[in-house]
Amino acid sequence: MSSSSSPGKAPAQAAEHAPVHHRVHVRTLKGTEGAALQLPAAFSTPIRPDLIRRAVVAAQANRRQPHSTSPTAGMRHSVEWSGKGQGVSRTPRLMSSMRGAQAPNTVGGRRAHPPRTETIWAKKINLKERRLAFRSALAATREVGLARARGHHVPEELHLPVVLEDPAEKVESAAEARRLLAALHLWEDVERARDGVHVRAGRGKRRGRYRREPKSLLIVTSAPGRARGFKNLSGVDVVALNRLGTEDLAPGGTPGRLTIFSQSAIESLRARLEAESA
Repeated sequence: MSSSSSPGKAPAQAAEHAPVHHRVHVRTLKGTEGAALQLPAAFSTPIRPDLIRRAVVAAQANRRQPHSTSPTAGMRHSVEWSGKGQGVSRTPRLMSSMRGAQAPNTVGGRRAHPPRTETIWAKKINLKERRLAFRSALAATREVGLARARGHHVPEELHLPVVLEDPAEKVESAAEARRLLAALHLWEDVERARDGVHVRAGRGKRRGRYRREPKSLLIVTSAPGRARGFKNLSGVDVVALNRLGTEDLAPGGTPGRLTIFSQSAIESLRARLEAESA
């Protein structure tokens, strides 16, 4: 009795667990909609902000360069100790002076716990978790609400992610890039990033990080060296598909970056995801 009912349930269960493939329209250089394109199944992955943040934090930690202070930092003084019973603290003091030096509680003295090169900054993340975080970040680029929560200016009629026809990869000047983004009604997001550039607070100004710039569009191409006209725009990043990572799709660990793919990049992404699943 049970064997006769199982064949009828199998197709229904298979259809229930089949991957969902969303579709978008490929847009031309004039901003008009063209043929429909089926996105890879990774764009339908459940969004996991916890995994995305973990993958981004691991990527940032693995880039940290080991550093430490000089072994003699704060110790380059000629000091003496007056001994007990003098009515003063036991802090080392400069020769023939009452000014403290060398101890951690003195001006110019050594640090009590300085950074050390043997500190392990790297963070490990499982391979399957890292791949799931990447797919989850891809799926987040399809959500208009997440993009607006990041501060992006997204037009009401625009469906994410934006997929452009392949001639967009041949844009070589900033003027062409501006005309293309204006046709897509995305130039306001570049202006938002440009107006948000400000001087960084703190000592980062002394270490080559004088200004802080908000993130704007992410342009994903099929190969390096393409779409160079976008590179000089404020907050815009151009990344080849083979270099695309979770941190590019979710800067700072916050998913939902406004992303533009070329049609060839989508096909390369499809092949990349199939190779990882094999």
